[in-house]
Amino acid sequence: RFTTTALALGFCVSVFAQDAPDAAIIQKLRKEGLENSKVMDIAFNLTDVNGPRLSNSPGLKRAQEWAVKQLTDWGLKNAHLESWGTFGKGWQIDKYYAATTLPYYHALIASPKAWTPGTNGPIKSSVVLIKADSVSDLAKYKGKLAGKIVMMDAGAPLQSGLKPDFNRYADSTLTQMADAKPMAAGARGGQRPGANNMMAQMMKMREVRAAMSAMLVEEKVGLILTYARGGQGTFFTSNGASYALDAKPVSPELEVAAEDYLHILRLLRAGKPVELEADIKTSFYDQDPQGYNVIAEIPGTDKKLKEELVMIGGHFDSWHAGTGATDNAAGSAVMMEAVRILKSIDFKPKRTIRIA
Repeated sequence: RFTTTALALGFCVSVFAQDAPDAAIIQKLRKEGLENSKVMDIAFNLTDVNGPRLSNSPGLKRAQEWAVKQLTDWGLKNAHLESWGTFGKGWQIDKYYAATTLPYYHALIASPKAWTPGTNGPIKSSVVLIKADSVSDLAKYKGKLAGKIVMMDAGAPLQSGLKPDFNRYADSTLTQMADAKPMAAGARGGQRPGANNMMAQMMKMREVRAAMSAMLVEEKVGLILTYARGGQGTFFTSNGASYALDAKPVSPELEVAAEDYLHILRLLRAGKPVELEADIKTSFYDQDPQGYNVIAEIPGTDKKLKEELVMIGGHFDSWHAGTGATDNAAGSAVMMEAVRILKSIDFKPKRTIRIA
C-alpha cells in the first residue's frame, strides 16, 4: 500500500513541480495519501466487485460506470464516458466447465478463449490428438472430427522455478545501468545466425494453423483444447477470434493450463484413451460497438493556463479469465487515487488535470 500511494504522491508533486515547491501543500499530500489512502478500496471495486473487464464487455461497462460515479462523488468535473471510435463486439463467459472422465475424473484449470462461441450445451467425447507438420498432413483427419474434442501435439515442457520472482539490484548494478550508452546504429552485427530458417518455420506454422482452424470449423468439431502460456498454477489467456463485427466464425476453444494440457498430452502420446466432458456458454454483444474512455477533470484556475492539460491515466480493460488486478487495475487505481488526493486537500491547479 505504501508503494502504491507513493506513486500517486509522486504524480501529485509533479503537477506543480515547475513552480517553487510549496512545503505546506506537499505535507498535505503526504498526510492524505499516507494516512487516509483509498487506493486499496479503489482496487477492490475494480477487481473483486466489478470483475473481469474485457473490452466492450458488460464487466468493463460496469466498472466504467462505477468509476464515473466515484470521480463525480469526489468532486471532479465533467466525469463521463467518451467514445474514442469503433471497437467491435463485446463478449463474456456465462458458464464454463470441463473435466476429464477417463482415465479418471479431473477438473481442468482452463478458460474459454475470448470471442469464441460456446459448446451449445454439454458435450462429451474422446480427445483426438492432431499431429500436423504441414497442410497436407491435415487431410487424414477430414470427415472424422465432427463433435470431437481435439488438441494439438504441441506444448513446451515446464521448467522448475529455481530463481526468485524478484531481485533487488545492487548499487553497482544500478550505477552500471544508469551509465549505459545507447548502442550505435548498425552495431548489432547484422542478422542472427539461422534467422532465415526460423522465419521460414514460423511462416510454415502460421500456414498450418490457419488451414487447421478453417478445417476444424468445416468439420464442426465440438471443442479445441489449446496450450496456455504459464505454469506453476498460473496461466495467461488470450483471444481465439477477432472482435470485429464481421469476424469469421470459429470453433469453441478452451485454453488449458500447462499442467493439465501436458497431462492429457502425455496420456495420448502413450496411447492411453482420454475422455473429456465440457459445457461452455458465452455471449456476444454488438448493440454498441463503440469503445469508451472514462474522462474526468480538476479544472485549472489560471486564466492563461487553464486550457492546458496535465494528462494522467492507464488502460482500464483487462483479460477475461481473472479480475485484472495487475493488468491494469493497479495502474488505474493509482491514477484515481492521485486525483482523489488532490481533490481531498482542495488543491487548485493552474492547468486543468484530466484523468482518462
